[in-house]
Amino acid sequence: MTPDTPTAKTPVNPWAVLGVASLAAFMVFLDTQVLFVAFDDIRSSFPTVSFATMSWTLSAYTIALAAALVPAGRLADRYGRKRVFTIGLVAFTLASALCAVANSPALLVIFRVVQALGASALVPASLAIVLSVFPSEKVPAAVAIWGAIAALAAAVGPTIGGLLVNQWGWRSVFLVNVPVGIVAFLLARRVMPESRESQHGARFPDPVGILLLAGALSLLALGIVQSNQWHWGSTRTIIALSSGVIVLGAFVVRTLDHPHPALDLTLFGARSFRWANIATAAFTIGFTAMFFAQVLFLTQVWGYGIVKTGVAMMPGPAVVMILAPYFGQLAGRIGQRSLLVPGGLIYASSGIYFILVVTVEPHWTREMLPGALLAGLGVSLVIPHLTSAAVQGLPADRFGAGSAVNQAIRQLGATFGVALTVALLGNLTPETVLDKFHDVWWMLVISGVVTSAAALALPKVARAAAPATLDPTPTTEPIGEAA
Repeated sequence: MTPDTPTAKTPVNPWAVLGVASLAAFMVFLDTQVLFVAFDDIRSSFPTVSFATMSWTLSAYTIALAAALVPAGRLADRYGRKRVFTIGLVAFTLASALCAVANSPALLVIFRVVQALGASALVPASLAIVLSVFPSEKVPAAVAIWGAIAALAAAVGPTIGGLLVNQWGWRSVFLVNVPVGIVAFLLARRVMPESRESQHGARFPDPVGILLLAGALSLLALGIVQSNQWHWGSTRTIIALSSGVIVLGAFVVRTLDHPHPALDLTLFGARSFRWANIATAAFTIGFTAMFFAQVLFLTQVWGYGIVKTGVAMMPGPAVVMILAPYFGQLAGRIGQRSLLVPGGLIYASSGIYFILVVTVEPHWTREMLPGALLAGLGVSLVIPHLTSAAVQGLPADRFGAGSAVNQAIRQLGATFGVALTVALLGNLTPETVLDKFHDVWWMLVISGVVTSAAALALPKVARAAAPATLDPTPTTEPIGEAA
């Protein structure tokens, strides 16, 4: 790996840089959370379009983000992190404005893909810039502050989204990004320094592999999402799923044989990396399904308004925001395995609670709140430690690549979490509504148990991995911190 080459000519205020990077990252993280809350209102604007089709406003974003994260990290290192950050910021902001005026589901999906491409550039570059301006002794504090932004966005996202949608409709959740993006862009131009590789190290990741990955995910998600309309045994469903598997196989074959792959699959040779990423995929599927299904249950079954839904969803993310920093320090002393194993089981217990207690009659404090608090405790024990558990067995100069793969896998999990939720909740009727939500909550149980089982395969004494800043070129380290 080659050292960074800072190109700034004037003194840099690291805390100002952190503030701008955090502002932009908060905008991206908030947009993701808010869209779940706005989804029902979006559907009502296109009443002739099916639930499955509208779900692509969510899935297209995660698919594009998963495919673009690694190459975006390489672009930032090679051509300048500030440059890629500002380009990503402009793309995300413009795409948000276009989403707000989209007059068809197809256009909305297209603009969501552009948003994802902007986010894929903005997120890794933002933390890479932060890492480049702080002295080593202050890096942990800076990274902790940047990472806390995601938890803050999750905590306030449902309420902010509910207020915006209730007052101005779903288009406002995209329009609010525009002034924030403009302010962040102007501040970035003023306070952020430029840095890049001093020499061109690894080449750009395989573009064919990137397209194969995106194609495979799209086909698999299509088959799952449309399964209710097409039926699982129909020719179209079988063609979509089998084509997805074939394209995914082609991606794996090409990736293993390519000198600069889209995703470095050889990393899975490390035991900790392999099992931590299995845990990541399982947990993210359940986490995304829980969040999406909770919005749908509160609005469609209990009849909550969108603002009330946002407030009702706050306790779980608030638990994560409060406890995650403490558990992060604890993981450094006792290892991630000791937190991941009970965390997965606690999360699974939240799904069991929902199945046993929740009814179609609204009783939030008795039925929903305890399960949400259990889920929040489980998330705070799991989510903050998955990336460090994944990279702990890798050489220091592969921390960046390892965290990039881990974050891409999180996006894959999010894609299938949405797709499976749509498939399970399709064609709701008053007679079947609770049974169908039980199916989703069983998915939470399975996700939690698989997470704990995978974590058991991690080393028993698994100290938190050293920060990726030990690697002089943090190629894609910020990706690992984004969740």
